[in-house]
Amino acid sequence: MLQEQTAVITGGAKGIGFAIAETFVANGARVVLADIDGDLAQESAEKLGAVARGVACNVTDPDAVQRAVDTAVGEFGSLDVFVNNAGVTRDATLRKMTIDDFDTVIDIHLKGTWLGTRAAAAVMREQQRGAIVNLSSISGKVGMAGQTNYSAAKAGIVGMTKAAAKELAYKGVRVNAIQPGLIRTDMTAALRQDVFDAKVAEIPMQRVGDPSEIASVALFLASDLSSYMTGCVLEVTGGRHI
Repeated sequence: MLQEQTAVITGGAKGIGFAIAETFVANGARVVLADIDGDLAQESAEKLGAVARGVACNVTDPDAVQRAVDTAVGEFGSLDVFVNNAGVTRDATLRKMTIDDFDTVIDIHLKGTWLGTRAAAAVMREQQRGAIVNLSSISGKVGMAGQTNYSAAKAGIVGMTKAAAKELAYKGVRVNAIQPGLIRTDMTAALRQDVFDAKVAEIPMQRVGDPSEIASVALFLASDLSSYMTGCVLEVTGGRHI
């Protein structure tokens, strides 16, 4: 579904980002894994073979984001898909959350997504085609206690996605978002077992999601299967918070 197309995936060295990369490669894409951990990005790229490159990328640094885009175009000749996936959590209650906790999460998720969208759009506008996929979160829909920073950032990504979609549609560039629910990643593995179990109990499908199940939806939004969709936000949650 992505034959001869090139994708940049931020936070692509592990977790959901790497699952997206694997799925894209299996569907014919070349990928650039852009990650804050440059060494891990290169190691992960090597697992995918000659169609992958790994680059160090702090998504809050516009020059670093531009280098990831330049790598895609320079190494593979185009930029067809950009996935804004990089993220962190700094959970705490309002009373205990530091200014740094707030700023870090907002910068990486919200500013990082904006920088990625802007850099990708500059190339895609000239090509008159392209797909941008932004990773929001169900936390951006319902809000989560202890996540005023994360919920705000993820809700902001929804608004940004819709605004960018309106700006870029006439140029053939589509912008959509995914809101994952509880997915088995390093982030969720750090949860206390009782907290994790309580979250699973809220899910109608009664199980945690796998990163590959987010990757499949990213593939759909990146491919021509979703050619008449832009500004959409797809929940991948097992029915949680419907």
